[in-house]
Amino acid sequence: MTSYKPVTAALRVLDVLAAVNRLGRRASVGEIHRRTGIDKATVVRMLETLAHAGYLVREGDETIYQVTGKTLSLSTGFDRHTAFATLIAPLMSDFRARVGWPSDVALFDVDAMLVVKSSREGEPFSFNRAPGFRAPMLGTSLGLAYLAFCPEAEREEVLNRATGDTAPWADLAHDPPRLAAMLETIRARGYATMDEAYSRLEYEDRIASIGVPVMTADTLFATLNVIYLKTALSAEAACASLLAPLRDVAARMAGELARHGAPGARL
Repeated sequence: MTSYKPVTAALRVLDVLAAVNRLGRRASVGEIHRRTGIDKATVVRMLETLAHAGYLVREGDETIYQVTGKTLSLSTGFDRHTAFATLIAPLMSDFRARVGWPSDVALFDVDAMLVVKSSREGEPFSFNRAPGFRAPMLGTSLGLAYLAFCPEAEREEVLNRATGDTAPWADLAHDPPRLAAMLETIRARGYATMDEAYSRLEYEDRIASIGVPVMTADTLFATLNVIYLKTALSAEAACASLLAPLRDVAARMAGELARHGAPGARL
């Protein structure tokens, strides 16, 4: 918990910057307004302020904004996940070759799952997510898989933070019985799936995913997903063909991380 009441205007500017970063070449005023809920006039002022500071640039005469290289300076002091990504890289490559679909590995980071390694690079589809992407806890298979298996105290902290989230998938945070039942189902079957509302908003309802924990008997290190096109596989077919190899590589990752003394949530 913070000691002081947050500056709402500053939080909204950060929301706009995050939206531009996430949207890529689709970051128009209208799309940013839709993602953040901030009125368009305010969005424009915030965009121009960020551009003046050097963090954004507008593409020619178009009303599309993009982040600049200066945004990298905001994370230069954060590099503790490099060794983790290096350890799992060979297993990620093997898994990609084995199943034919890309995947992400993410670590828990306060209120989201931080993607530290992805095999989406070079995909011909428009659903790439680079390392550093923050996957919502209640919208993604990465987040839901973590919530289902993490320590109870950590789960309660996440859900307390999520009550202020206005995203449609965050409605679960306001319905404890429904959420508890969902997490129990995930624990029982051993995997989570992407929220349908998240798929519609982020991927135009074209993408789905399955997520599993990367864990040993006493430590939860991360979560791993596999992403596929809904037009290529039904949910049932995806589970039938992808779940077993996904669990296998997750177990191998957990063993590798345990051998190297990687940190994780103690269970």
